[in-house]
Amino acid sequence: MNAMNFLKLWFINLKFRKKILLICIIASCLPIFALGSMWYYQIQDLLVIREKENLSNALNQSMLNMDYKINNYLNIIDQIVWNDEIKNGLAVEYSNNYEMYKFYNDILSPLLATPPTLQTDIHSITIYTDNEMNPYDQLLRPLTDINQHNWFDHVMTSSQTRLEVSPSNETVQLISRLFDENRTFNNVIKMEINYQQFFDSLSSLFEEDYGVIILDSERQPVFIYENFSDSNLMGQFSTAERIDTLYNGSLEDDFVLQQADLVSCEWTAYLYRPNDLISAATFPMRMTVVLVIALSMLIMLLSIYLLAKVVVRPLEKLSKNMERVEKGDLTVSVFNSGTDEIGSLIKQFGNMVHKLKNMINQVYKSKIAQQEYEMKALQAQINPHFFYNSLSLINSKAIMAEQEEISQMAQHLSTFYRTTLNKGRSIVEVEKELENVISYINIQQLMHSNSFDVHYELDKSTYHYTMLNLLLQPLVENAINHGIDHKEGSDRGLLIIRLKRRENTLEFSVEDNGIGMNSAALKSILTTETEGYGVRNVHNRVQLYYGSSYGLMYESEIGHYTKVTLVIPIVHREKNSLTI
Repeated sequence: MNAMNFLKLWFINLKFRKKILLICIIASCLPIFALGSMWYYQIQDLLVIREKENLSNALNQSMLNMDYKINNYLNIIDQIVWNDEIKNGLAVEYSNNYEMYKFYNDILSPLLATPPTLQTDIHSITIYTDNEMNPYDQLLRPLTDINQHNWFDHVMTSSQTRLEVSPSNETVQLISRLFDENRTFNNVIKMEINYQQFFDSLSSLFEEDYGVIILDSERQPVFIYENFSDSNLMGQFSTAERIDTLYNGSLEDDFVLQQADLVSCEWTAYLYRPNDLISAATFPMRMTVVLVIALSMLIMLLSIYLLAKVVVRPLEKLSKNMERVEKGDLTVSVFNSGTDEIGSLIKQFGNMVHKLKNMINQVYKSKIAQQEYEMKALQAQINPHFFYNSLSLINSKAIMAEQEEISQMAQHLSTFYRTTLNKGRSIVEVEKELENVISYINIQQLMHSNSFDVHYELDKSTYHYTMLNLLLQPLVENAINHGIDHKEGSDRGLLIIRLKRRENTLEFSVEDNGIGMNSAALKSILTTETEGYGVRNVHNRVQLYYGSSYGLMYESEIGHYTKVTLVIPIVHREKNSLTI
């Protein structure tokens, strides 16, 4: 106890400068030593985190590439599945071989043989039918060629395209039933994809020392690739054992592991690299940390001795102001008449606070400007005059050739892109936005051979108000492509467009009688990121411009309908001054 009293009395009697010196040495050197020690032992973890980020980025990019390929294949199949000429040709009971040959040569062969010619990763496209037609090379085969496969019954009862992958046979197949309301004959289309080209992005992620496994929803392998310079890591586990190590967590004992989901196929991809690669890279860095710690402590001792001579009061004021700023109070006033380094530091801190205020005020405007630049960049991709002149020429040629549908398509396209571009402006009248979406619907009806109906319920008294452009077209596109196009049953598709005023807001709704969505899809549709300009972008753009209380609301029932409602505030033309 006497020793404690002696030390306390000794410290009290020290000169002020020595007190500061002693306190700074203890307060500065101990944290540096502790922090340096922690870095020394945790640098391995930091490199693992960085490696995981690299693996995650590489894997996600590959998943996006595969998702793009799958969507491209599905688009090709959809063009064939919904082609009326194909369906009509397969439903005919031919009386002679000439009519059958004419169907093969004029319709079947151009549609099925062209994609494999243009895309080397597509091996072949074949239609299987139970219509008693002569086989035609690999383009048309009898249904009995595939009815023994275990996926056949599922394809015949589903409206979705099925993806079948066999790693043992190295085959990738997309199979879909040709939708025929009359169901005169059963028809199935199958696309054969080159297995190696389909997964080529995964086999070239790194030069060596990595492995990739893709598993389906039933934990069955879809694709496996390993390339390790260490022969002990190559083939030390069977496929089943490797999958077991993935799920029980033991793989992470020796590897850095990352995974990503391919939602469209319900696949999960795992990418892993050996921990030894990171350990070998950490040794020079850990030695560098030791040297830096020693050098830092030496420099700190010298710096503290010099800083102890400086008057501490300005620093105390600066520290208090910093604490207020840290708590969010930007109303601090910083004054200092000195011209030395401390005075300069205080003045710079005052300038920083002032700039911080301005930056916070400009963040909202910056976000709006960013959206405007993205929209203008999108619009700038099209040369309006060249495009309109081309459509006018197509329209004239169509009229001269008495091709009414082509003429209508050219006119609708001209209207659609004229209202879409809107001379570079992002604010339009409600009437112009409706004109844009009606033109788009007319185009879709022509492309779908008028296979669905459209009903409009529009309050024309709202036409003079203004709104952001290109809000309705993505909603209509989504309803047609993901709702009506996949509708089952014999009744016709129906699209309902409504507009009404509700107090101080405008309420647009797009409703279809398509396949609907389950609850999981309904919850994630406004949060899931998609390629292109989708409904999530519409929702974010509306909330950024008008506020978080506006945007999109979805409701749906499986097999019956999907309805999306867009709510925006009423804005008069003369009062609108914002652009995005």
